[in-house]
Amino acid sequence: MNKTLKITLASGLLATAVTQAEETDTTLSAYAAGYTAGFTCSALFNGDKSMEQIREHELSGIYSLIADRVAQMEPRVDEQNHWVRVPYDNGNRERISVWRPKLGCVDLPVGASVDDVKFVADPFSGHKKAGKDNGQPWKQKAEVNSVSSNAQLESVLQQAFTKKYGSGARTSAVLIATPDEIVAERYIEGFTPETAQRTWSVAKSIGASVIGAAVQQDKIKPDEAAGISNWSHPLDPRRHITLENLLHMASGLDSNKAGNRTDRVYMGGGLVSDTATETALEVAPGSRWKYANNDTMLALRALHERFDSTEEYLKFPYKALLEKVGMNHTFAETDWRGDFILSSQVWTTSRDLARLGVLHLQQGQWQGEQILPEGWLEYISMPAPAQPPENSPGYGAQWWLYNERFPELPDDTIAARGNRGQFLVVIPSENLVVVRRGYDIAGEPGFNEHDFVRDVLKAL
Repeated sequence: MNKTLKITLASGLLATAVTQAEETDTTLSAYAAGYTAGFTCSALFNGDKSMEQIREHELSGIYSLIADRVAQMEPRVDEQNHWVRVPYDNGNRERISVWRPKLGCVDLPVGASVDDVKFVADPFSGHKKAGKDNGQPWKQKAEVNSVSSNAQLESVLQQAFTKKYGSGARTSAVLIATPDEIVAERYIEGFTPETAQRTWSVAKSIGASVIGAAVQQDKIKPDEAAGISNWSHPLDPRRHITLENLLHMASGLDSNKAGNRTDRVYMGGGLVSDTATETALEVAPGSRWKYANNDTMLALRALHERFDSTEEYLKFPYKALLEKVGMNHTFAETDWRGDFILSSQVWTTSRDLARLGVLHLQQGQWQGEQILPEGWLEYISMPAPAQPPENSPGYGAQWWLYNERFPELPDDTIAARGNRGQFLVVIPSENLVVVRRGYDIAGEPGFNEHDFVRDVLKAL
């Protein structure tokens, strides 16, 4: 055998080995069962959706890695105990997701049974779910699903529920508001102002707001070391990573080729403390921008380690931020050890997202109370030292920046952006908030929020 042939064969074997090192069939089935259990649980008990709605929205048009497997799975719901169980591997194994007041659903690890539910923290036990949204703080509200008297705006709103802004777009809600008025509010059939959807990565900006509330209360500072206990050894270079590096998506940590691939935490029952904290540095902190779910999870893990107890930490986002601004239909979900997965796993309504936007328009003040630090809007809107490629929006502190890269929008436009077309756009110079929710189809062109917001501004 000649040398060239040997090298070719070796390369082929290496490629095969790399392929085989990916997820096993059992792991993929466990992911699919976990995805089905988690989304069914959250949509049922956070969003009060029917199984038909869940199949149509949450479990279709999804991540190709597991889509076919999810389509074959049958969730088993225990409404009294707020459990969802999904068998896999011919019924020999199952994944379980359990709902808790305020905290929503938590996916138990592979191998857990319903007998283990008692070990999951439940600091809001007995708390009653929020009722009808009271419409605060808005003094005026357009009637839900009413026709706008502004003909140009009406046309834009109608087109938002078509394929006009993306062939894979499936819009479920649109809301346009100022601090005083809901200008327009639309939902698809079966949805109301109380219908919670998953935010996906819009949660990152919610997480930054929780960090902001902690900064306001002197619990943490952006320029100090993250202080993750796993990185405390004097030889560990990760101890130099600051909270700000994490907020800027510039930790320098290895987060695989695609930094948004955190399947083991998102649907595998894995822990933030077992995954995000374990990766090594690739480059110096602050020297590279890379979109990474782990950076967000680590920022919140750093905050967790500032608290004396997990229960105190779990209550903090609600007491310090969400309840103060009336985000009473928002569920921030956690892993089974009590770390918030605020890179993605929040369920909330369009109105609650608009409230968060209004809080930022008001420079972090709400009814006379300074909830976020003075200057926080300026801080999150300041371009990070390392930036994304020119063909995307810029990046601040867990918020996307439209600045000079998108001249059709005001330079101070910022946005929280999430998978499947979740958008919260905040435009301080226009005193305006735009929310769009959806179930865009994976792998197809999704909803173009830039064009939509541009058209809304023209109409207004």
